[in-house]
Amino acid sequence: MKITAIETYIAGNPWKNWMFVRVLTDQGVHGVGEGTLNGFARTTEAAVNEMKHLVIGCDPFRIETIVLALTRDLYSDGGQIQRAACAAIEMACLDIKGKALGVPIYELLGGRVRDRIRAYANGWYRGDRVPAHFARDAKQVVADGFTALKFDPFGKAHLHMDKQDEDLSIAIIAAVREAVGPNVEMMIEGHCRFSVGQAVRIGRRLEPFAISWFEEPCPHHRISDTIEVARNVPVPVSSGESLSSKQQFSELIESRIIAVYQPEIMVLGGISQARQVAAMAEAANAVVAPHNAQGPLSTAACLHLAASCSNYLIQEYFDCYNVEWEKDLVTWHPTLAKDGTLDLPTAPGIGCDLNLDVIRAHPYQEGNYLPLYEDAWNKREGKKASTY
Repeated sequence: MKITAIETYIAGNPWKNWMFVRVLTDQGVHGVGEGTLNGFARTTEAAVNEMKHLVIGCDPFRIETIVLALTRDLYSDGGQIQRAACAAIEMACLDIKGKALGVPIYELLGGRVRDRIRAYANGWYRGDRVPAHFARDAKQVVADGFTALKFDPFGKAHLHMDKQDEDLSIAIIAAVREAVGPNVEMMIEGHCRFSVGQAVRIGRRLEPFAISWFEEPCPHHRISDTIEVARNVPVPVSSGESLSSKQQFSELIESRIIAVYQPEIMVLGGISQARQVAAMAEAANAVVAPHNAQGPLSTAACLHLAASCSNYLIQEYFDCYNVEWEKDLVTWHPTLAKDGTLDLPTAPGIGCDLNLDVIRAHPYQEGNYLPLYEDAWNKREGKKASTY
């Protein structure tokens, strides 16, 4: 079997354009993959088109060879964009391999170690940044069946917060904890917002709320900053979603202080790369909770990863709170059970296909990304006009 062509598609989800690929073969089997990256859909699409000559004519079964061709062999480091493009192609090749062999992708990763995947909700807090609205929406999340949820209460903070804004953030967290009760897990998203000092101050104020983790408190470019925060706060710290290589993860894992590691399939270059990071964490007796804030193919990929990793903790899940037409974008979605768990794909390959008519009905829009340093970004309506 040989790869004959790679097609790209962008679906205009309002808060992040989703970038997909279809990899075609000379035996009529095709695979689908996703390479979504906030604010860089067309750039990542261009990277796919610029790099695809490296793998057209290749055997799609040779996953590691293809990843090396798209990363190592180019020598230059394209960072998250290059890795997202690689992820889309790698995912599609795994889909092809699974279809050709008649097995789901998780069977190619060692087989299932669990039959259902516990999930936590994200993307649910779209009201005004006031405690009452967060509390109201959190109650609905629990009513929807989730036993865990994550949110960013910090507005548009960057490096520093004044006391009034910090107090409001803590009040929001307190309101959500009161609304959901003591048995629902809460994760607090930092979105790489803070300096070490500010993150430590906030982290210490989080202790009374029994959170499961404080996520990415500092910009990821200085891994040592996040490690420093983790050593100086009384709550668990998670990190890793922004790291684009196994080597960066080795530095983070070496600290042995991060509570939860969060590889992102798109940013790392694919399912196989994320599986290797999970194994690195397992060797350090640590757990993983991969980041998943992309489209529905990313969700399916994460479920295959979760099924095959013994040290998988919990899965981030946006799909319940995405645009209504997402349910028609792919041919299969997981079902959320009353115990807050998701079922696994069972069809060969990734377990679903793209509906190209739905993609065409919702084209790319240049303002479709998360402007995390602007007011009301959490409403996930994209950036409609410049404020500069």
